[in-house]
Amino acid sequence: MTELAHHSRYEYVPIIGRPDYSWPEGRRLAVYLGVNHEVFAFGDGMGATLAPSKTDPDVMNFAWRDYGNRVGAWRFMEMFDRLELKTTALVNSAIITRCPGLAEACRDRGDEIAAHGRTNAQAEGHLSENEEREMIARTLQEFEAIGLRPRGWLGPWISESENTPDLLEEAGFDYVLDWAHDDQPTRLDTRSGKGILSIPYSQEINDIPSIIARHQEAETFAGMIEDAIEQLLAECDRRPVVLGIALHPYIMGQAHRAVHLDRVLTRLRKAADSRIWWTTAGAIAEHMAEGPGKPT
Repeated sequence: MTELAHHSRYEYVPIIGRPDYSWPEGRRLAVYLGVNHEVFAFGDGMGATLAPSKTDPDVMNFAWRDYGNRVGAWRFMEMFDRLELKTTALVNSAIITRCPGLAEACRDRGDEIAAHGRTNAQAEGHLSENEEREMIARTLQEFEAIGLRPRGWLGPWISESENTPDLLEEAGFDYVLDWAHDDQPTRLDTRSGKGILSIPYSQEINDIPSIIARHQEAETFAGMIEDAIEQLLAECDRRPVVLGIALHPYIMGQAHRAVHLDRVLTRLRKAADSRIWWTTAGAIAEHMAEGPGKPT
């Protein structure tokens, strides 16, 4: 009988019974906003769709996605400025040339910049090891042009090859967001033996699967955010937990949806629950590096 294939990146360790620790100032629930700033090829490649296209080039869906960079991202920034929230800006490096000033605006408002590959028109999982290594290197070079050196990585379309965690660690990345397997940071094994930190990034509290795949709407998605935080707060006295809220400016940045996001975040910020640490993925990685608890 053939054995089940295994990824060999982590072993099964249930969340109960792990070492206890806290986030800074004794907080117990780390919440970060992961805002995906993405660019797409015109008439080619991958991309989420609002509705089926009848012809190529797909002007309707391309323009809908581009709205996020031209309008939705700036609507988000105004909202987050008012709510005094910094984000983890998950940036395709091609944004730097395609949308001049957008990555710089995220940087200048104090957002953490994490690499989201070069473009969401392509997925890296099918690349050879050398091709993927070159893509990662080019991504970093494009960020260096505006003085940035991302420490975190989210693969376009959460696509990985067999080598991705190894290549990311070898390129100097501290953490990866691709694995949605836990509510705590965990360590992925790599061929160097050092390992790379996996930080939770939700595929549930994520506007693409919620609104595009499941055909829910913004009020439901906002309710999901509130429900998830309520449940995690009920658990966090027993163990520290993380919630990443995944947003796309061309989806939740639409005017009729942004109002619902604004309302739920405003309520949560006004509640000022002292157990919540509003943070970034990078700050979580830094805190784990200081050794408050060994990630399993």
